[in-house]
Amino acid sequence: MSNSLMNRKNNNRHASVGYGLRRDFNDLVNTMFNGWLDPSFRDEEVMLKTLEPKIEVSENDKAVTVRAEMPGMSEKDIDLEISNDGYLTISGEKKSERKEDQSGNCFSEFTYGSFQRTIPLPWELKSNDATAQFENGILEVSIPKSTEEQGRKKKISITRK
Repeated sequence: MSNSLMNRKNNNRHASVGYGLRRDFNDLVNTMFNGWLDPSFRDEEVMLKTLEPKIEVSENDKAVTVRAEMPGMSEKDIDLEISNDGYLTISGEKKSERKEDQSGNCFSEFTYGSFQRTIPLPWELKSNDATAQFENGILEVSIPKSTEEQGRKKKISITRK
C-alpha cells in the first residue's frame, strides 16, 4: 500500500477516492522513475541522494584509492574521517550563491545543501598514513594497505579439464 494511502487510513482522512487513487498512481510512477517525470513529487531521500558525491573505489598492491566527484565545491567545504573499523566518511556542504539580475528574477536547477557519504573499506589499512588531494572538483583519498594486507593475495592457477 502506498504511503499516501496509508497516511489517509492512519489519519482517518476522508479524502475522495479519486484523489487518493490519482495520488497513489503518481507516487508509484514517480517512485519508479525517481521523480524524473515530476520533480515536485521527489522524496526527501531522493533529493539527498543528488547531493551525495559519486565515487570510484580502486585498489592496487599497496593502497586503496577513493575518488569522489564534487563539482562546485572547495576543499574547505569538505570533511574527511576514517574510522578504526574501516569506514571512510566524506561530508560537507555545497553552499548556495544566489545572484539576481536587475529585474529580481532568478532560475536555478543547482542543488545545494549538506551531505554525508560513508564508504566501507574491507581491507586492513594504515589509516594514519592516509592522504587526500582535491583538484578540478575531484577528491582523491589514498590509504596505504597494511603489510599483512599486502601479502594476503595469492595467485590461483587454472587448469583445463
